[in-house]
Amino acid sequence: MRTKTILRVLGLSALLFTLFMRAPAGVTAQPNSPGPAGGEKKAKESATRRPSGFDGVISSNSQRMIEQGRQIFRFDTFGSEAFWGDTLQLHKAIAGEKNGGVGGGVSPKTALSVGLKVDADALPASLKQQLKEGKVNLDDPATTLALLKLNSVVGVTGYFDQQGNIRSMGIQCAFCHSTVDDSFAPGIGKRLDGWAARDLNVGVIVSLAPNLKPFTDLLGVDVATVKKVLNSWGPGRYDAELDKDGKAFRPDGKQSGTLIPPAFGLAGVNLHTWTGFGSVPYWNAYVGVTQMHGSGTFFDARFNDKDQFQVAAKSGSGNTRGKPDLVTSKLAALHFYQLAIPAPKPPAGSFDTEASTRGKEIFNAKAQCATCHVPPLFTEPGNNLHAPGEIGIDSFQADRSPTHMYRTSPLAGLWSHQKGGFYHDGRFANLAEVINHYDSVRGLKLTEQEKHDLIEYLKSL
Repeated sequence: MRTKTILRVLGLSALLFTLFMRAPAGVTAQPNSPGPAGGEKKAKESATRRPSGFDGVISSNSQRMIEQGRQIFRFDTFGSEAFWGDTLQLHKAIAGEKNGGVGGGVSPKTALSVGLKVDADALPASLKQQLKEGKVNLDDPATTLALLKLNSVVGVTGYFDQQGNIRSMGIQCAFCHSTVDDSFAPGIGKRLDGWAARDLNVGVIVSLAPNLKPFTDLLGVDVATVKKVLNSWGPGRYDAELDKDGKAFRPDGKQSGTLIPPAFGLAGVNLHTWTGFGSVPYWNAYVGVTQMHGSGTFFDARFNDKDQFQVAAKSGSGNTRGKPDLVTSKLAALHFYQLAIPAPKPPAGSFDTEASTRGKEIFNAKAQCATCHVPPLFTEPGNNLHAPGEIGIDSFQADRSPTHMYRTSPLAGLWSHQKGGFYHDGRFANLAEVINHYDSVRGLKLTEQEKHDLIEYLKSL
């Protein structure tokens, strides 16, 4: 009797299992896990379907934020024209005396020589043809003004009155974090958003301003000293801490500006810039309000430290409340767009493929690079900061940050910003010098062949 009961129960269980697991007519039963092939198929099917419900809301929102963020990144001045134009009068130096300004003016040739770029897509076809035929006077500041009227100078907006005279100017994020592909001519081409402007000589451009009193008052020095500091940076460098600590030069007498970092490949990366004292949206607010001098809100109580940030503690820049606030409402879309900018792939033939393959193994093992530059982010997931002693360099720049540390910089797209050198201040002229530094500091004992292969791998990222 007991045996029959057990068999009856087992039979009922088998029947129920069959009923519940049987596939509907015309449908082939699938395993519980779709597996790689099944997952890829479902992903493709999902991608071709128009999202509905809240999925549709997410998709629409993401597209809207990318488009808004691109517009902000490229064209929004945040009201900075009140500083660069109305106060510093920099537009007058660009225009020159013959065009209602002061001095000799800035011609297109001069503008290109200091790293300013021209967006070829903003130029009318007729003007492009004239440029090709050499019929445009590139030595005349009036031509620069014409380019500004076309909104074609990357990162700069000119404001003109009804008579066509320039009355002010402002700058955008793209000023320092975009360049062009030179597809039309050197310095003229399609925009490359997020690329570090390593040709741009910010200091020289700012030093042209007729009124440098805001800087002399802030730093407590004369105009000659301000110009000396600005002209010390050189191409591709900027000092984003000068208005906080007043340290215009290093203890060894060298300039204290740092290389302009790229703004691409930041998705998944925690802290931004060389010393990592803020995230991407933190730096957007920091730069938009305290460096671009837009009208907005920026808060960081760490700048109240009178010992470390004597200039900021006095000026109160760590608690800036510009009215109206033209920055805060744009931070989300700007952040979203920046995270969507991928690191550019290296050009075909720009590195040795076989050597790169060998170099990857060295990177991940013997050279210990992947310990900090964790693939595929090529920085640490989490708190990606290190004390100066860990990487074998001095603490000057780290000590200008509230963190007193250096960030592990992401390596993807490294090939695109080799100009100016490596590390925050370009102290290493090339990748070989970087590798030799770590070989010495960490006692890696890499062979010359291993160093060569490692360089080729870094060029491939």
